[in-house]
Amino acid sequence: ERVPVPPLFQLRDFLLIYNRMTELCFRHCVSNLNYRLLTGHEETCLDSCAGKLVHSNHRLMSAYVALMPSIMQRRVSDYEARAAQASQNSAQAGSATALPGAGGPGA
Repeated sequence: ERVPVPPLFQLRDFLLIYNRMTELCFRHCVSNLNYRLLTGHEETCLDSCAGKLVHSNHRLMSAYVALMPSIMQRRVSDYEARAAQASQNSAQAGSATALPGAGGPGA
């Protein structure tokens, strides 16, 4: 079974978030670069930092998903109102250009 591939912009956003999280946690937790392996304290700090950021990202995404339908509905309503106004304006402009009592050719 094939795994669906996300659109390129979603992958880019994910990688940007992941890179920011990695850099933030590394700067916060790793203080000594003289050793190849992490100390126990550094590893615990990194796990905690990454966990907090992942949890906060999940909460933000949940809020985004909950708000998105109302935001999209508002955008659709605004678009429909502008389209109706433009249609009304063009209809008024069309009727204003016709001269009353000036019949067509041969009148």
